[in-house]
Amino acid sequence: MQDIITLASSPAAWIALISLIAMEVVLGIDNLVFISILSNKLPAQQREKARRIGIGLALVMRLALLGTVAWIVKLTNPVFTLFDHGFSWKDMILIAGGLFLVWKATKEIHHTVDPVDKDSDFLTTSTTATMGAVVGQILLLDLVFSVDSIITAVGMTEHVIIMVIAVIVAVTAMLLAANPLGRFIEKNPTVVMLALGFLMMIGMTLIADGMGFHVPKGYIYAAMAFSALVEGLNMMARRRNKRKSPKSDEHTLH
Repeated sequence: MQDIITLASSPAAWIALISLIAMEVVLGIDNLVFISILSNKLPAQQREKARRIGIGLALVMRLALLGTVAWIVKLTNPVFTLFDHGFSWKDMILIAGGLFLVWKATKEIHHTVDPVDKDSDFLTTSTTATMGAVVGQILLLDLVFSVDSIITAVGMTEHVIIMVIAVIVAVTAMLLAANPLGRFIEKNPTVVMLALGFLMMIGMTLIADGMGFHVPKGYIYAAMAFSALVEGLNMMARRRNKRKSPKSDEHTLH
């Protein structure tokens, strides 16, 4: 208790906490987009439940990983060397997660774009999606992001209590934003393609990090923000054109 009081009175601890919360929230955006796309494949009455279960179990898993933080840090130790690069367990987890994300995003893009398979394969995939499969995929990807974020967090602070608070705040924010984001993606089909493009880019970034080629996250999120801004402007333009269309038709009739 005395340690907590001491931390609460330390400006450095507050700076570390704010920085960690910001980092966890930003990293959570990737996960949240993935959760929204997956959960939207379920029947409407199951989507909110799937998001809550997936995010809730993700919180439990992250807190459990924080309890083994000393073991998590050791995952950065090289296990074998290939092409003059020492691969650690962390690298292998990032590569596996990146490959899964690229495969999943590519598959969803194919189902969305291909006019031949759209009537059969895509509908079959949507109707056969189960709660367990969706939650399992959410947890699988969250494991990858959790390991990466915890190792990064250890480099920012040595106090586990600060990491725990940051994780709880970030996951709570994800829980609050999950349903609005899911509904937004469902109502705007063009956003789905943009989101899948983001997931593919993030997957390639994970693979690159695992191979030893670090890509600054700032570049990735700046590109995502710019693309989202352009899509937002396109959506505004389409809505404005829709409002003008009835007036234009009426004017033509007169």
